[in-house]
Amino acid sequence: MESRIAPDTTGASGQSDQPRLGNWTKTAFALPAAPIAAMGLPIVVYLPPFYANEMGLGLALVGYIFMITRFWDVFTDPVLGVLSDKYKTRWGRRRHWIVLSVPIMLVSVWMVFMPEAPVSGGYLLIWMVILYIGWTLLTLSHMSWGAELTPDYNERSSVQAFREMALIGGMILVLLMPVFIEAMEPENLGAARVASMGWFVLILLPITVAIAVWVVPERRVPDPVHVRWQEAVRVLVANAPLRRVLVADLISGVSGGIVTGLFLFLAADVLDLKNASLLILVYLTSGCLFVPIIVRLSYKWGKHRTLAYSSLFSAVTVPLIFLVSPGDLLFAVFIWICLGVNMGAGPFLFRSIMADVADHDEVQGHNQRTGLFYSLLTLTNKVGAALAVGITYPALELVGFVPGVENASAAEMGLRMIYVLPPMAIGFIVAWVMWNFPIDEETQSENRRILSQRAAAAEGAGGNAGASIAPLGGSD
Repeated sequence: MESRIAPDTTGASGQSDQPRLGNWTKTAFALPAAPIAAMGLPIVVYLPPFYANEMGLGLALVGYIFMITRFWDVFTDPVLGVLSDKYKTRWGRRRHWIVLSVPIMLVSVWMVFMPEAPVSGGYLLIWMVILYIGWTLLTLSHMSWGAELTPDYNERSSVQAFREMALIGGMILVLLMPVFIEAMEPENLGAARVASMGWFVLILLPITVAIAVWVVPERRVPDPVHVRWQEAVRVLVANAPLRRVLVADLISGVSGGIVTGLFLFLAADVLDLKNASLLILVYLTSGCLFVPIIVRLSYKWGKHRTLAYSSLFSAVTVPLIFLVSPGDLLFAVFIWICLGVNMGAGPFLFRSIMADVADHDEVQGHNQRTGLFYSLLTLTNKVGAALAVGITYPALELVGFVPGVENASAAEMGLRMIYVLPPMAIGFIVAWVMWNFPIDEETQSENRRILSQRAAAAEGAGGNAGASIAPLGGSD
């Protein structure tokens, strides 16, 4: 692993004077996102039904376990985020944490994706907790690293877009695994399908992490300044842009968790679509293809307005699911192409916006806390997804829906309503929350100018001069 640290050469205007990141650098950085997504998609889509049905744990118990393990991140995310910000090595601030996460991930993926029946609820709970520790350490370190690769408002969107395309590419590749497994006609299709996805992660994760940490240097960032915890909490609480992003991401996580967590039940048991994996591939491919378009639109409209428009588009298209007749694959494909637009746009725009929010916080609080901020972002998304599974799975039992059997029309309509109405409402709410977001390109440039002046003053003084410059008056 190389120990190169790229200097921060942000100019006085607030724009970066350093060369633009090349596509190969962005690609190498983004590669670990593929196995991250390859594990994340099965956790939401395939593992809950697998443990509920094949492993015999039942819908309600599995829903509660996945909700509990997600809420475990309420503790681990901020703790690991602070550690990621605080401890640096000669390799920088992020890369050593990414490397450390790999063995934790490999062991826990083996245990979760390749269980030996029968399993208990305690087995699933313990190994999911360990899996989430490794996953959190990997994802928040990787996202924080991406935020620090460039200070430029628009280039941050480009970096996160590369990461998003790698994420979606990983999902697409891992979804192809069941196609090959089904062709082999194994004795236990469900177990073989989940195991194939586990093997994909086990093989790809160490390879992609090795390429990323070897090829991509870290950009120099200021050493953390000691701030009393009371003052740090005050700055966080007063940070209105942070509150907006976290609220929008939390409810977006609920929406995404519903759409993905109930998809197999909707496709197979209500819409009578024989090849549900094909529809997921259409959904993901749509998201991947629209990412470059969304990036260009964000250059024109700004990140927050582009995010708002994308959420509105999703809100008005998801009710079309009520119109899909059983077996109507063509219309279903059209709808999931439309839904893929917001699936591709939302995540990378939230991450790009959070990098700007972290700079805004550094201007206000005189400390660089990117890791903490991204830990809060991963936390809200995970809590949202946990709420989706923990609420909707028991709700399915309340409406009388049973997977894998012939259900009454009322139960099928109940599933459609659970699938459609909350995401539709959430789309409108996210658009409202983000429409007048206060950090645009001009504000971000001014923040970078202030931070550049502080860095120059600190370098001239031979130390950290961040505390010698008064913060701006307000955080809105």
